Amino acid sequence: MKPLVIVGSGLAAYTLAREIRKIDRALPIWLLTADQGCFYSKPMLSNALSKGLSPQQLISASAEKMAEDLDLVIRAGTRVSGIDAAGHFVLAGGEQIEYSKLVLAVGALPIVPSFPGANEVMTVNNLGDYRRFRAAIDQLHELVVIGPGLIGCEFANDLMNNGKKVTVVGPDWQPLGRLLPPRAAQALQAALSARGISWRFGAVVEQLVRDGGECRLQLSDGTSLAGEAVLSAIGLQPNTQLARQSGLNCARGIVVDRLLQTSDVDIHALGDCAEVQGMVLPFVMPIMHGARALARTLTGQPTAVDYPAMPVVVKTPVCPVVVSPPAARVQGEWYETGLNGGVRSLFKDEQGRLLGFALTGEACQERHALVKTLPDVFPA
Repeated sequence: MKPLVIVGSGLAAYTLAREIRKIDRALPIWLLTADQGCFYSKPMLSNALSKGLSPQQLISASAEKMAEDLDLVIRAGTRVSGIDAAGHFVLAGGEQIEYSKLVLAVGALPIVPSFPGANEVMTVNNLGDYRRFRAAIDQLHELVVIGPGLIGCEFANDLMNNGKKVTVVGPDWQPLGRLLPPRAAQALQAALSARGISWRFGAVVEQLVRDGGECRLQLSDGTSLAGEAVLSAIGLQPNTQLARQSGLNCARGIVVDRLLQTSDVDIHALGDCAEVQGMVLPFVMPIMHGARALARTLTGQPTAVDYPAMPVVVKTPVCPVVVSPPAARVQGEWYETGLNGGVRSLFKDEQGRLLGFALTGEACQERHALVKTLPDVFPA
């Protein structure tokens, strides 16, 4: 019997395997991954310093332990270089591995800066990256974070908590510009600023020059700044390389329907690499809902993925933030209210229906009550 083959070993891949095993203990499952195959929480990379966790301590299970617990064949250090959809096999590690169904759970890749000197910039997208990052900054004091978005703010908070002087630079005019309305963003910015984080908004880095132990950054507004190391957090892009070269339909991500099926009936995509009905949702909750639905589909019960409202918790403990942004292109308006120790921001349409929210500080306590009134992203 040909196995189900999963490409990847992140949260999407292992959650899918776990959900399948709840239904079917006999289905042969092979997991192919270019890295070590250990299981760790990728979201914790941006706050591990504050939690006092070393890179090794982030690992909760080795590949061997995951293989034993979930009855998998795991081929670690095995990069998949091609897919033969007609022949139902992948090319990996110099051999052909047949599949009955194939799941691409290959995640997303960091957007890499392209300005002169960008080779000096670090990115963190996996445990290996994080090990190198931690080793590089261990004895440093002044760091620059490029990108005032979610990951940039989380890393800035984490580094600041550990005595680093942090400057955040980016083209937006506020932190979390794509997620937060103005007053909520101002609350986050003020809280981080009060703890020593500096901001250089409205500018992008045009050049980086290493001068001994210092990186000098020239900005588009004509000014400059310096730091001992630079971390880029300017965003992620779905990893579509394997899918594209194999002829699968791709747009921003690997295009799938609500069965998470690609343009090939026997190939599915799950997680940060997938574009589901035009949406790329690189967060934990869409992975969990998708894995549960796909597990049923792959075990003979075709199940469309349902996405309820899925608020995002931003890991900035100096100013807790929870946001459930409204869907793109919906009509409405933000209503923001300052509370004692927080900001409540509600996005409502003309009929007064709640379509999204952003909460900071003490207002985060309203999260669960507000979620119940939001419309589903994909209704059942």
